[in-house]
Amino acid sequence: MGLEKNLTRKAGRAIGDYGMVAEGDRVMVALSGGKDSWTLLHVLEALRRKAPVEFSLIAVTINPGFPGFRSDVVEDALKGLGIEYHIERSNIYGVVSEKVEDEESWCSFCARLRRGILYRLARELGCTKIALGHHADDLIESLLMSALYNGELRSMPPVLHAEDGENIVIRPLCYVYEAETAAFAAAQGFPVIGCGCPVCGGSAMKRHKVKALLNKLEAEDPGIKSSLLAALGNVKPMFLMDKRYY
Repeated sequence: MGLEKNLTRKAGRAIGDYGMVAEGDRVMVALSGGKDSWTLLHVLEALRRKAPVEFSLIAVTINPGFPGFRSDVVEDALKGLGIEYHIERSNIYGVVSEKVEDEESWCSFCARLRRGILYRLARELGCTKIALGHHADDLIESLLMSALYNGELRSMPPVLHAEDGENIVIRPLCYVYEAETAAFAAAQGFPVIGCGCPVCGGSAMKRHKVKALLNKLEAEDPGIKSSLLAALGNVKPMFLMDKRYY
């Protein structure tokens, strides 16, 4: 099976399983310029053209103000694709630099700021759903991070109804693994750009530790990741220790 066919099949199954897209939806695709968000945009556009329901897409890129972030590269590519888009310039870098001293906290604080901007833009642009490019590895890593560092069993849900009571976040790539998005982005020649964050990729960051652990386990015992992903949809509360179920 070809890469594109495999990705659209998995994304289509996720959309169907969790009712992510409905007739008349205007879906905002959060396009960071990375391999995952480019793959998401391509897959959703492919599905839109043949879907049994009508929905529209708009690609939204937030320029965080990090030195070297090339939103112009993203914009040029989007012009060539003929897809509706919006580039939002922000001062995330300035705010994070001023308020956060611990580098390990940059990512979570930056993510909250981005989320707030996306929620605002969704209202302003008339979007009914916000599609994020989180893939299966992201969900698995979040599960382990929550358990290891926060004492919780939680992850990124395929569909999230925001606390503001208005926005709905969807993750159509929840069945797709990072290796698949990387291979597809390379094959398609997407203009992948980095986030430009000066602390991104630091070896001390918790997510990078968990990612390295998972990749090591998967290399030693293939199937670990698929088992963890399956576990997210096969919860048995009576065999856990949450007192609310007793």
